[in-house]
Amino acid sequence: MSNEASGAVPHPLARRKQKIVLLTPFIQTIKRHWLSYLFIAPFLITFILFIVVPTIAAIGLSFTYFNAIEAPKFVGWLNYRNLLTQDMVFWKYAIPNTFKFAVIVGPLGYIAGFMLAWLISQLPAKIRVFYTLALYTPSMTAGVAMAVVWLIVFSGDRLGYLNSFLLEIGIIDQAQLWTQDPKYLMNVMILVTLWGSMGVGFLALLAGIQNVDTQLYEAGKIDGIRNRLQEIWYITIPAMKPQMLFGAVMAVVGTLKAGQISVQLSGANPSPQYSGHLLINHIDDYGFIRYEMGYASTISVVLLVLTYIVSRICWKLFGSKEE
Repeated sequence: MSNEASGAVPHPLARRKQKIVLLTPFIQTIKRHWLSYLFIAPFLITFILFIVVPTIAAIGLSFTYFNAIEAPKFVGWLNYRNLLTQDMVFWKYAIPNTFKFAVIVGPLGYIAGFMLAWLISQLPAKIRVFYTLALYTPSMTAGVAMAVVWLIVFSGDRLGYLNSFLLEIGIIDQAQLWTQDPKYLMNVMILVTLWGSMGVGFLALLAGIQNVDTQLYEAGKIDGIRNRLQEIWYITIPAMKPQMLFGAVMAVVGTLKAGQISVQLSGANPSPQYSGHLLINHIDDYGFIRYEMGYASTISVVLLVLTYIVSRICWKLFGSKEE
């Protein structure tokens, strides 16, 4: 009679043999494709060290009280209960500001990225690279450029470019504190972020447009397509769905993880009257100002779940059934 039939506990040596039998196909696969695994090893190790491990650590810390000095103390769901029922700044400012920022910057940046990528693809190849570089550069130098350019443009004295221009033409009669006044800060944040939003997603869209098979356009003309708008709607967009999906996910992730923009513009965290307070600012506030790492980890987990949900919505909109 076997051990399973008799209900007896398997011998440790038998359990070890079972594990070896289960692992053998996996080990043989690695040996057979060792060169491929060698090439992906740097990315895999980096991904595990800087993405997987911190994510697991954050989830674990979200159930603790941890002040970065004493050892973490397990508190169960207390942080989540406090966040969902007692944190008024989270519900009154962080969530509304983050969704307002994401709903405006995400779609506008995505549409602008697609339109600019399409316009650049219509240019001669010799000058196309210069326009691409000109649009992509702000996304690489956003922090430095903002300190040099935008803070001068939105300076609150009469010498600021915007104040000086508006005073000159008589629209305002005194200088405005564009980055300190709660009425203007969010609008300035949106404008500056849109300026620097032509990042990796924009390059993916440009590559997708340039790789559409030209025979599809010729076939479309035979089938009755008469103008460029019809070409974009019936040929270009369906032919570059993977790039559209990638661009949409990058736009969503970029807007949800934004937070330093309000600190760099206003010079403070929290921003004046929480007018530019985003979820990332809320995490920084509790994590690096109050040193409540456990509570900050809880907000990070909530942000991770939100990002996943919105990404799945993008997947439904732009992904194909095979994906």
